[in-house]
Amino acid sequence: MAGNSSRRGAVSKGGKGNPTAGSGGRVRRGLAGKGPTPKAADRPNHKAYKAAQKKGPAPRQSGRRPVGGKRGTDSEWVAGRNSVVEALRAEAPVTTLYVAEGAERDGRLREAFEIAAERGISLMEVPRHEMDKMTAGAVHQGLAARVPAYEYAHPDDLLDAAAGSGHPPLLVALDSVTDPRNLGAVVRSAAGFGAHGVLIPERRSASMTASAWKTSAGAAARVPVAQAVNLVRQLKAYQQAGCMVVGLAADGEVSLPDLVGRGEGQLDLASGPLVVVVGSEGKGLSRLVSETCDHLVSIPMSSTLESLNASVAASVTLYAVAAERA
Repeated sequence: MAGNSSRRGAVSKGGKGNPTAGSGGRVRRGLAGKGPTPKAADRPNHKAYKAAQKKGPAPRQSGRRPVGGKRGTDSEWVAGRNSVVEALRAEAPVTTLYVAEGAERDGRLREAFEIAAERGISLMEVPRHEMDKMTAGAVHQGLAARVPAYEYAHPDDLLDAAAGSGHPPLLVALDSVTDPRNLGAVVRSAAGFGAHGVLIPERRSASMTASAWKTSAGAAARVPVAQAVNLVRQLKAYQQAGCMVVGLAADGEVSLPDLVGRGEGQLDLASGPLVVVVGSEGKGLSRLVSETCDHLVSIPMSSTLESLNASVAASVTLYAVAAERA
């Protein structure tokens, strides 16, 4: 029957409540800006997000990266107020900030909101049970951040970066270093002492996770990190390009002062193209990597301490090289 508002598709022009009341007076809170609209894959209630969660991590790729970089593993979560604030302070590439409904506002939450507003990071308010699912049950304290997969440089790009700087290449390669905090610390030292990039193996190695980003204190945004499908093969490629490859080892035949030209041997390799290879604290350099290095370098120590932490050893060596190049 014409005019029957109960029929399917009909539009009801009546209703309860005050029809003259504007949204500005009744739901003012709904007008508050919440930043840019997140991508579909970042919105927990969207089917694209649920599909991405079911799909799991994206497969790793090998070979030369496409334009824009080679992506590592899938995006990850940073959960907890202190962790999120630290990641934001370190300029980690956070895409979306999530806050649980009814979360108590404190200084950390306000700081996170301020940084997000300054950097144009999307802000989403979600039910607490949704945040529990997103963070896999982590203690999030009502605040979490989504960090995308890191875009790795190609190993050749590190030499290109050196050529653009006008200085001889200075690179750091990590062998069997599995702690992302060590990786982040090495990246931070590389930035501080003028290295042109960090090389890591694609497998059995720490990757640029949110933890590595935080430890780098923002240096990961300035120093490129490249992945090598085969570390030994890439080191040989650097040698063919004119770089001297030296590995740090407790029993190295060359001392660090000799490497930089201040010891009795005075090899003075610091002023030329140089790749410094750092092994894990427990096992050191692998056999094939050790055999590939042109020299094995030891850091003189006055105590009976057997070895230094990988990131500390890299920092000491990079400082000595930087001082010689200055």
